[in-house]
Formats: sequence, C-alpha cells, structure tokens
Amino acid sequence: MGNKAGQRHVVFEPLQGGAGGHQPRPELDALVLDVLDRVADKWTMCVLEVLHQHGVQRFTRVGELVRTISQRMLTKTLRQLEADGLVLRTVHPEVPPRVEYQLTEMGASLCAAFCSLWVWAERHEPELRQHKLARAGATVERG
Repeated sequence: MGNKAGQRHVVFEPLQGGAGGHQPRPELDALVLDVLDRVADKWTMCVLEVLHQHGVQRFTRVGELVRTISQRMLTKTLRQLEADGLVLRTVHPEVPPRVEYQLTEMGASLCAAFCSLWVWAERHEPELRQHKLARAGATVERG
C-alpha cells in the first residue's frame, strides 16, 4: 500500500540489539511496517477476526458478522487479504456459484500474533480508558 497522502513517514529504529536480541535488519523493519500498513485498519482487522473465530465463511456471512461494513468495503478488504496471501477464496462450481473465504496458515498466524494486542489491552484496560477520557477532555477544552 505504501505511504498514503497525508500520512506521516515513520522511521523504525529498533532497540539496541534488535527485538528479542536479534541484530537490526532494515529490510525486515520495512517489511514489518508494510504489513502493519496493510492490516492495521478497522475493516481488515475485523474481517481477519471473523474468519479466525468462525472459520470458513461465505461472503454474505462475513459481512453479517462484521456488521457495519459496506458490501463494497468488504469486497475490497477480502480482495486485498487474498492478494496478500492471508485469505483463501474458493469458488465452488455450482449454480449459483458458492464462494467461501478462509484464513491461510499465514493469515491464522497473523491473527495469533495480533491476539497479544487484545491481551495487552485487557490487562491495561483501566489505564487505557482513563487516558482516552483525559484526551477527550483535553480536546473539548482546546476546542
């Protein structure tokens, strides 16, 4: 996806010795940032979570489980996930055609990696809520 208009450019500088004691690798850093750029949006995370929790699903069911996503955005999101190798799209030769979506092994392992974000958020929920309220109050005061 690359750097979108209006986004700031982020320079990733890992801690001394790299993550987990590994040596820093600029090409790997760029790859990680590209993955984050591709999946760290609301709809992509929701679709990944639905497929992770519910397994193989038809297009309409994915949309129902995500709830507020438009058909156009769901189509775009599933196509991007398929192009990135995170979702497998299977078209069954029936009339009408039956199309199903499921996570690939790489998609499932990405969901497992992002699961730690939910664990972290749950552990720090009171502090996160407190800071969110403080930001909202600061915005109202400045406004």
